[in-house]
Parts: sequence; C-alpha cells; structure tokens
Amino acid sequence: MDCGKTGKLIYNLRKEKNMTQKELAGALNLSDRTISKWERGMGCPDVSLLGELSQLFCVNIEQLLEGDLISNKSNSGNMKNVRFYVCPTCGNVMFSFGETDMSCCGRKLTALIAEKGRENHSMRVEEIEDDYFVTIYHEMRKAHYISFIAFIGYDRLHFVKLYPEQNAELRIPRMPGNRLYAYCNVHGLCEKRI
Repeated sequence: MDCGKTGKLIYNLRKEKNMTQKELAGALNLSDRTISKWERGMGCPDVSLLGELSQLFCVNIEQLLEGDLISNKSNSGNMKNVRFYVCPTCGNVMFSFGETDMSCCGRKLTALIAEKGRENHSMRVEEIEDDYFVTIYHEMRKAHYISFIAFIGYDRLHFVKLYPEQNAELRIPRMPGNRLYAYCNVHGLCEKRI
C-alpha cells in the first residue's frame, strides 16, 4: 500500500461525502489527527479499518489499497456488450452492459462466455401473434437445469429466471435485433440469434 496515494484517495472520498476529518474520525472511532496523517501520506489505515472505510465510501478494499479508482470507458450502456455473471456459491445472477468488476459471496466473478448452438441445448423459437415462444429441450432437475433465459433487443433486455422441475419455455414480445441466451448450471451459457 502506497500511503501517499491511499491518503489522497481518502481525502478525495471524504470530500465527495462532504465530511470533515473530525466526522470521518468519529465514524471510525479515531482521532482527527489520525485522519490528517493518512491524508498527508504520513501513515496508512490499519488493515482492520479497511472494511469500514470500504463501506463508508462505497469503494472496494482493493481500490483503497491501490490508492486509485479506476474508471471504465464510457460505452453508453450498449446492449451489444451485455455480460452475464453467475455466482458459483449461491447462484446469484448479475449482468452489465460493459466492463465491470462483479463479486458475490466474497469471490470475484468473471463474465460468462457464450457458446453458439450446443446440440444438447437446442432452442426452438416459434412466432405466435406478436410474440416469440421459446422452448429449450433440456432436462430440468436440481442437479442439471436451465437457470435463466435472456432475450436482448436493440433497446431492452427480457430476463426470465427458471427453476428445476419447471419447463424451460417462455413467451416474449418480438423486438428487433434479437439475441437469445440460456444458461445451463452444468454446461454454461449458450447463444442463439433470431
């Protein structure tokens, strides 16, 4: 940890929150002289305080240690850049429309990579009135099932969470620029263009 960089970051984060050194010190049960030392790079926060600082300033502990907040490039939330994340511990599903750091259950998550057209995950799409009826021929048992289906158009995402012992099918409105994703808890993410 570079005390100078971390101190500058704490100073900037404190100013963003419109806090005085005394208010920050009070929140951490420290003296304002300690906060002043950190901000001048004359010392670093104790490791035991990093969790509290992280929560107070809504930043990752890693960023506090590095002394820098890394900004992503702006991509205006482009739907073509959708990324899905699934926690291997609890099964929580998250998505983003650009580069991001995702974590769950204390683990850093990596974006799923879609494989196109797995034979054991064949997706059938029928047009019914103004909708698509999607069927995925896949077993739906607790040990092996389709966890979610996501349908992405130019300007919207239709997300359906599925559970074991229900059919892997859904009816969704037709929209232009469509990509269909299905996530199998054993084999991963697959994609189909419609």
